Amino acid sequence: MKKNIAIIMGGYSSEYKISLKSGKVVYDYLDKEKFNCFPIHISKEKWVYVNQENVEFPVNRHDFSIKIESELIQFDCVFNAIHGTPGEDGLLQAYFELLNIPQTSCNFYQAALTFNKRDLLSVLKPYGIKSAPSYYLNKGDKVNTEEIINTVKLPCFVKANKSGSSYGISKVYKKEDLRKAIKSAYEEDDEIIIEGFLDGTEVSVGVISYEGETKVLPITEIVSENDFFDYEAKYEGKSKEITPARISKSKEEKVKYLAKKIYEVLKMKGFSRSEFIFIGDEPYLLEVNTTPGLTTESILPQQAKQAGIDLPSLFENAINEVLP
Repeated sequence: MKKNIAIIMGGYSSEYKISLKSGKVVYDYLDKEKFNCFPIHISKEKWVYVNQENVEFPVNRHDFSIKIESELIQFDCVFNAIHGTPGEDGLLQAYFELLNIPQTSCNFYQAALTFNKRDLLSVLKPYGIKSAPSYYLNKGDKVNTEEIINTVKLPCFVKANKSGSSYGISKVYKKEDLRKAIKSAYEEDDEIIIEGFLDGTEVSVGVISYEGETKVLPITEIVSENDFFDYEAKYEGKSKEITPARISKSKEEKVKYLAKKIYEVLKMKGFSRSEFIFIGDEPYLLEVNTTPGLTTESILPQQAKQAGIDLPSLFENAINEVLP
């Protein structure tokens, strides 16, 4: 009997439209001979199943079911394609755990932790995971520009602590531009992380649970045409994403080892994508994404393809990994 799969997409953040693209790709590539697939659009205004004629059916949030005419449909599994809140920060993971519905991304604690850049880097530090010098601010804190610059030096990055797709991020070269960058980051989040600039090769390492084992995918090198890997570079073609990365065998082994270590130390499941910058031979962690982009052009699908895993297999495996 075919399983009913809810593909959740959208979300409450600036990444809403990007998530809809990821969710559509999941819907298009999942095998309809094996699964009944239901695109579920989640926004602050409404949760709805949207059929192929764009007719909307409301989701009953008490049990995450839908009704089509007189037929009640309950779901065997949720495929999570939401970038940002509430799909990447633990809220929906906790909700589905309470409802006892399997879902494809990591569990709620891991999602909340990895979504919080400051907490993630602090937790991983005792395990030997290196990161850039950093300075933390919360909305309402007094801004001491001298202290910030003494800690992280210039240039530096000002980032929203809990955000994705490079929203709320600025590269600051001059002291007088720091307050403007902080104000911009606060538009995305009430917490900020300010990090020293790491000048080196940037790589992205996908780690997934595949056929019951932790699998590290081929590494992608990020070469941005812009000043850094910002929104334009990620989504508007202003970067080169080279898979496999042009790095030495020793660097490759080191960063794969660290990405797998992070995945296993944090007891992750599903998809993850860790971003590193090499300073000399040492990889420094920037962040970990737990619902990375899933369009055909996105980094993790590119890496899976290089590993010989096509999109139908990648998506089907994610479901099979969590079904009882």
